[in-house]
Amino acid sequence: MRQIVLDTETTGLEPQEGHRIIEIGCVELVNRKITGNRFHVYINPDRVIDKGAVDVHGLDNAFLKDKPLFVHIAKDFIAFVEDAELIIHNAPFDVGFINAELRRLGEAELPPDKRGITDFCAVLDTLALAKKKHPGQRNSLDALCKRYNVNNSQRELHGALLDAEILAEVYLAMTGGQSELLLELGAGEAKAGLATGSLSARLPRTKLAVIYCSDAENAAHQARLEAIDKASGGDCVWKHT
Repeated sequence: MRQIVLDTETTGLEPQEGHRIIEIGCVELVNRKITGNRFHVYINPDRVIDKGAVDVHGLDNAFLKDKPLFVHIAKDFIAFVEDAELIIHNAPFDVGFINAELRRLGEAELPPDKRGITDFCAVLDTLALAKKKHPGQRNSLDALCKRYNVNNSQRELHGALLDAEILAEVYLAMTGGQSELLLELGAGEAKAGLATGSLSARLPRTKLAVIYCSDAENAAHQARLEAIDKASGGDCVWKHT
């Protein structure tokens, strides 16, 4: 299974108002493993970038003036993502911009029957997935990094490749669990286990090591309980269990 984690940076918020893509970052996953294969490009938007957008990603027209136009990178981009599943956080935003760029291309660059990115690949929206898993909670990329212990300390500004790399780790953490468990079983065995509710009984059992605390550690624990009991007015629940 080949998946491409994708992010873009843009000149503004609305492709309908003529805003353009200025950076694309892609990270490849094969069978849920990061392969190290990437696609990354800066793009000359051939228009002025909104100041608010520059404040978010730090990319300005001076930096992008000698970068290729989208038409010059389109075929390489399509070749990289074609037949994969795109994983995007808030997919409608990026897909809207990508489709707007594809519509600007002539038939010499793309077949006439393929004018949108979903004509080339499937799309999974991790924001929608996160909202389903964590209803009523914050599900921004930064919030998910905190929830799943993914390091995003380098994310002072938005960047398409950096954000794609971070999202890849978040996606794998967010979708790990049961799907990884089932990979340890044969397809027939997994289905049978799920149908009978006996999946856990089918897993190989491993003898766990038991490590006992030392006398010094036990004494320190008891001293901590006494301090909690005193501070809580005799209401330390751990002393009464």
